[in-house]
Amino acid sequence: MPHTLASLVNHTALKLEVLAGEGRLDVPVRWAHSSELIDPVPYMEGGELLLITALKLDAEDPETADRYVRRVAEAGVVGLGFAVGVNYEEVPEALVDAARRHRLPLLAVPRRTPFIAISKAVSAAVAADQYRAVTAGFEAQRELTRAALGAEGPTELLARLAAYLNGWAALYDASGAVVAAAPEWAARRAARLAEDVARLRERPAPASSVISDAEGDDRVELQSLGTGRRSRGVLAVGTGASLGTAERYAVHSAVALLTLTTERSRALQEAELRLGAAVLKMLLAGEPDHARAVSGRLYGGLLDAPFRMVVAEPVPADDQPSSSALSASPPSSQLGAGRGQPSAQGRASSDAGTVSVLEALADAMESAAVRTGEAVLAVPDGGRLIVLVADGGAAADACTAFAAAVEARLGTQPRPRGRSARSGARRERPEGLAIGLSAPTGPMGAAHAYRQAEQALSVARRRGRALVEHEDVAAGSVLPLLADDAVLAFADGLLRALREHDATGRGDLVASLRAWLARHGQWDAAAADLGVHRHTLRYRMRRVEEILGRSLDDPDVRMELWLALKATSAQTGE
Repeated sequence: MPHTLASLVNHTALKLEVLAGEGRLDVPVRWAHSSELIDPVPYMEGGELLLITALKLDAEDPETADRYVRRVAEAGVVGLGFAVGVNYEEVPEALVDAARRHRLPLLAVPRRTPFIAISKAVSAAVAADQYRAVTAGFEAQRELTRAALGAEGPTELLARLAAYLNGWAALYDASGAVVAAAPEWAARRAARLAEDVARLRERPAPASSVISDAEGDDRVELQSLGTGRRSRGVLAVGTGASLGTAERYAVHSAVALLTLTTERSRALQEAELRLGAAVLKMLLAGEPDHARAVSGRLYGGLLDAPFRMVVAEPVPADDQPSSSALSASPPSSQLGAGRGQPSAQGRASSDAGTVSVLEALADAMESAAVRTGEAVLAVPDGGRLIVLVADGGAAADACTAFAAAVEARLGTQPRPRGRSARSGARRERPEGLAIGLSAPTGPMGAAHAYRQAEQALSVARRRGRALVEHEDVAAGSVLPLLADDAVLAFADGLLRALREHDATGRGDLVASLRAWLARHGQWDAAAADLGVHRHTLRYRMRRVEEILGRSLDDPDVRMELWLALKATSAQTGE
């Protein structure tokens, strides 16, 4: 309990007498200091009991006394102690009146009480208070440690911390979601701090901030958890006032304990990444039995039920579909390099002190899996992320929700096709990510699921979407895929000679070819659609064969011509 003026007045050995400010004796005293300066304010910090003999101060002059008392009161001095019988036989009335006017406690110090005795009393009280705070802090640390080691872990720790602070406490995971709060009503209060927590998580750990909410009458302090560049969680504590020494010890102990429980050692993380990469390589190599044996309890449950393969990579704003995205080959030899060795893009974001979009996606999926007790296998592969998640589980739902949030935040729209795409009117795709999600499968189908995920990923990039599921690609039409630049270039080259012929006004070969193919080579029906005689149509088709140097009897030629016409129809408006 802080030392106050009242405790000094009640100290029987000091014999202090209160002359003014009787109603303000409960103010804490931080220190006792003597000074004979006319203006001691520059040397005050606030909270002091100022001891004077008025050696240089004309304490009998009302104006001088008033000016002096007003200055020290405004500086935060909590009281004046005046030595009686040194320079003045009694405390001057002018000084007493000024102290009453400015509501500053004034204590008469008898001649037999030296100032050093008052300083020692305050010092001893301050030391005792600090000792009590440290002792209470250590006791709180022991209680919190026992709670952290108990069956309920962080939940019980938060409950004891909230009770000790006479406030509330909440724990956020690496994605910023509230995972535990005490008391229960604090979860709603903590949810309102999502933006403040997100800002704190963007700063390198350890970091802290103090915030206030117009809807709450408490003081909230946020503390990041973790020892590396990235925060592994955030602790929030809400109290009615600033934290004292003992409360501060308790909060720091909670931060240390929660850091230990939420952040595993770097060596363990790297070992888990290597194990996950090995399991994934075995699955893709068609060795599910070996993969299951290596997985043990860590990933074994994931392989016992249908799972999905997720392949994700960042998408810069000016990125175009790459040929590598169309590859269905297994992951490179860099598989399992670990999040501690990011790609060039990952290093750039690390240097900026931010979390990359792939790291945020991995955090969201892993946090969701932890909350439900699921297993999730996440392996960084160069500049992309490969994840195995339980079909229909929380991690898969978190992946879908994360993609939806990215599209909502960036305003992502499907990539325009046709004339606007070719004329430069295409909307610029915002920076974000692309995710391909395979169909549900088992260990035997892991390699096929990887190819499915990569195929879905290439479609996601082509369409400018954050996530595409393989089922959606398989259930849809192949025609939207014809908007690819390479397909359009092929179609333009294949039909260019026919268009150049039509431009001379010597016939309508492109329209005739389209009608003939649409009618499956039926001369009468196609001629009727064009409004010409069937002999005219036969002549035009012979000219098409002559110009292209290809036979329309070849089904492959007819297929290529039909797809070329479909690919360029939106571009030309035909």
